[in-house]
Amino acid sequence: MPEEYRSRRSCLAVPGSSQRFLDKARGLAADEVFLDLEDAVAPAAKETARRSVIAALTTGGWGGKLVAVRVNDAATRWAYRDVVDVVAAAGRGLDAIVLPKVTDPGHVVWLDLLLGQIEQDTGDEAGRIGIEAQIEDAQGLANVDEIAAASPRLRALVFGPADFMASIGMRSQRVGAQPAGYLGSDAYHYPLLRILVAARGHGLAAIDGPYPAIGDLDGLREAAVSAAALGYDGKWVLHPGQIDVVNEAFSPSQDDYERAELVLDAYRYHTTEQHRGAVMLGDEMIDEASRKLALVAAVKGRAAGLRRSQRFEPASMTSAEHPPPGEGLGEPAGET
Repeated sequence: MPEEYRSRRSCLAVPGSSQRFLDKARGLAADEVFLDLEDAVAPAAKETARRSVIAALTTGGWGGKLVAVRVNDAATRWAYRDVVDVVAAAGRGLDAIVLPKVTDPGHVVWLDLLLGQIEQDTGDEAGRIGIEAQIEDAQGLANVDEIAAASPRLRALVFGPADFMASIGMRSQRVGAQPAGYLGSDAYHYPLLRILVAARGHGLAAIDGPYPAIGDLDGLREAAVSAAALGYDGKWVLHPGQIDVVNEAFSPSQDDYERAELVLDAYRYHTTEQHRGAVMLGDEMIDEASRKLALVAAVKGRAAGLRRSQRFEPASMTSAEHPPPGEGLGEPAGET
């Protein structure tokens, strides 16, 4: 989890063919906005949508959001022109390209090479524009480790549940719903965890797919909280009314954030000033493993705009080499 972590709690899909939605998206509280040229745009409207997206990117005014464009998948006749036209004309207003239906690392390599050629031609910074790869079927999931390693431009892996359900023949008509008759606890746990492990193994963000039942905010909250608990960084949203629920689900609580910052400060102080590898913070022993866990919560809290109200006081620390009476290393308080 890098210190320069960019928050992707809510990733809002905006149809590239709708000027009204393109204009409205600028003022919404989503961490990331992706302007969609794929599923949200009918084939006859692809070229018009491409021009509208270029205009939206060059106009700017996105207020610090991550801004991406979802192009058509690499096997279609639109993909090449999506990338070339948009990036050549408006690449400086773009943070990433979302590449859908990635089934093979070659798709990512193709996009990487094409972006590099455009950057050479336009004089833009080499490698600045990232790639978010959408894993949407059984083949993509089977190749997810190789996909995650395919390019240094990769920033995130995104789970696409609807196409994935169709690709494996899942018996459900509702995206994200458990299939009727399934006796396991969660039919989506395996693909979610496999994508997450591949992402983390290569330093990438992991983003859950959308929850299409727009009016079911309780169901959305449950799905978002579950993905956040697993370790995901964020979730796609399809409607402005979903943004606040998702942002809350993927933000640490104020108490968790405060605790994480205290752990980082305490660990930094005692390893550099006192040359100790483990100390007690309150009734908890903290060490390098604690630091790694705290860093995740801290950088996500910072990216979400949380602010500290507590400060680290060295006097409150106890060396883990001399724990309080009755507390040995690895033993709960009061046990011997």
